[in-house]
Amino acid sequence: MKLAWQDTDVLDMPTLGTPITTLSGLGDIPGGYGAQLVWARARAKALRTEFAATGTPDSVTTCDLVTLPYPTKFGLFRASRAIAPFLAITNRMLVVRWTESDGRRRVLLFEPSDVELGRNTPYFAALARRTPRPVRSLLVTEHGTVLGHLARLGIAPEDVDYLLFDHLHTQDLRRWIGTSTPQPDLGGGPVEPVFPHAKVIVQRHELLAMSELHPLQRPWYQPDAYRDVRPDAFLAVDGSLLLGPGVAVISTPGHVLGNQTLLLNTSSGIWASSENAIAAECLTPEHSRVPGIARWARAWQQEVVLNANTIETTAEQYNSLIVEKTLVDHAQADPRFLQFFPSSELTGVWTNPGTSPTFTHKAVTHR
Repeated sequence: MKLAWQDTDVLDMPTLGTPITTLSGLGDIPGGYGAQLVWARARAKALRTEFAATGTPDSVTTCDLVTLPYPTKFGLFRASRAIAPFLAITNRMLVVRWTESDGRRRVLLFEPSDVELGRNTPYFAALARRTPRPVRSLLVTEHGTVLGHLARLGIAPEDVDYLLFDHLHTQDLRRWIGTSTPQPDLGGGPVEPVFPHAKVIVQRHELLAMSELHPLQRPWYQPDAYRDVRPDAFLAVDGSLLLGPGVAVISTPGHVLGNQTLLLNTSSGIWASSENAIAAECLTPEHSRVPGIARWARAWQQEVVLNANTIETTAEQYNSLIVEKTLVDHAQADPRFLQFFPSSELTGVWTNPGTSPTFTHKAVTHR
């Protein structure tokens, strides 16, 4: 299938930000994933000090979008002893604002998922077909929309500069960035972009991989949605970049080849947000009270518990989560846990016994 950017040389797409080279060269470390883990942990410690000196953004605001079911065997990879086949995760958007050195103000939306169109993701569409509608209404709770949250915050869509996702699983961006051709399922004509000035920051590796998906990847992407989107709306990123004061995107491959993490320096310290894990306690599983987690981590000598709906490169994802674990500060509310904010956070729901988290962040707030 031909995607929109295949008429443009992805290698020549414009990029932005200041390269962060501290983690560069990880894939070239000899000795395999174990040696790379040792190297990555040491370099992440160095990056933590460097990043803390870059300043802070003007504000960070958290907006709840939707709580939905997710297979327990994926979210708590091999570790859970819960009988419930599904747990619940809450998808949230972060609104990050900062001021450039020349006085320009920037607005970045992290994980601004179009929840309605996301339902067409092959895996979730198949799950919905197998679930009776009354049951679905019990399992899914919509908290708010991207545009509704922005209106509440007084942010006009045309003032949004960047859209950033940790990866493009489930995402359909046609309404956000527009299309060049008619879309029968979205009114019949070309779609005018809701965010006319926004650029989508995405790792170049992921754009290239989406042009020819592997069977392991296909249940989680919507490649048809990228056939007619505007290719000039994408900013291809190579590795890690400092975007603004206290705002960076860090390359964290594994969950997908082009996975990336939002890194923030705030009044409460450094935070990282991605979907490499679905709960803060997955980074310190020894403190988890979720049935099976601490015991499994101890028995298998695993330092973290991955979110593993895809296992493209599990060892790489493990190493990336250790990078995130090393970069962040301890939570002020409970220092046993870290300021890792899952972009899809484990949420306790009565329908899913044995999966209620020990600790949740629920929000990142910075003023």
